[in-house]
Amino acid sequence: MAHGRFLAPDIGRHLLREEDEVVVDEVTHHWVAYLPASAYGLVGLVLVLWLPVVDADLGGIVLLIALALLLVGAWKGLGVHVDRFVITNMRVFRVKGVLAQSLATMPLTRILDITVQKPLLGRLLGYGHFVFESAAQAQGLRDITFVGHPDERDLTIQRVVQRSGLRRRLT
Repeated sequence: MAHGRFLAPDIGRHLLREEDEVVVDEVTHHWVAYLPASAYGLVGLVLVLWLPVVDADLGGIVLLIALALLLVGAWKGLGVHVDRFVITNMRVFRVKGVLAQSLATMPLTRILDITVQKPLLGRLLGYGHFVFESAAQAQGLRDITFVGHPDERDLTIQRVVQRSGLRRRLT
């Protein structure tokens, strides 16, 4: 859980410590989620490398476009980096946003069903998407995309729900 802490949201401040809430899993996005941001950055970098051969009259415009693409790529990448899905012993919640932050939370008691979607590429690269169905649909928590090791994460949620006593044990 200590990986990727640079500019990461402070998950601890959202915990109900007086209620003994603890983090079971903090889910960051799979590396595939960074590809669109990387594409912007790569195109910006190519333009920067292309500058020495560009006509001097166009150099300023190409440089501005390259810098804009690099900034957009960095911004989008940072947005993916700070988007966290957290499983605790009491609830699941999602924190996201770079400048303005949003928090969506759902108690374990409200989770009716979790669908794990694994597209072909996701199966090959080890990611999937969660779709939560709940008693009261919480915006921001319905779709959690690009989750690494989705089957293991699903089992983690199922174990937490089972241990909390929300589901009867089958005998």
